[in-house]
Amino acid sequence: MATKLSQEELLAQFETLTLIELSEFVKAFEEKFDVTAAAAVAAAPAGPAAAAEVAEEQDEFDVILTGAGEKKIQVIKVVRELTSLGLKEAKDLVDGAPKPVLEKVAKEAAEKAAESLKAAGASVEVK
Repeated sequence: MATKLSQEELLAQFETLTLIELSEFVKAFEEKFDVTAAAAVAAAPAGPAAAAEVAEEQDEFDVILTGAGEKKIQVIKVVRELTSLGLKEAKDLVDGAPKPVLEKVAKEAAEKAAESLKAAGASVEVK
């Protein structure tokens, strides 16, 4: 009989997975249990004033790589550190710029990632 893993043990196992492996696991989980792992979407307030309010309170940011610069290898290394992607996936992301490196992260994490990428020679946009 299989041993039941605790939540901490499961999280420790997920930490070792790459983003692609984790994505494949989520798809398999959704199929096996007939569920969706999509986040719930809250109803957005109506009107231009409400839209301005939402823009001011933005707490999730995307870090978009707009160009690799002259030190492409250094940029690939930083992308791997930030995303846990494999070498090929990180190279493809850098070669395919402009592409998002991180999506929906906190402001501090986005700024730190942008600084790391800029220090490696990349051009970056935070939205």
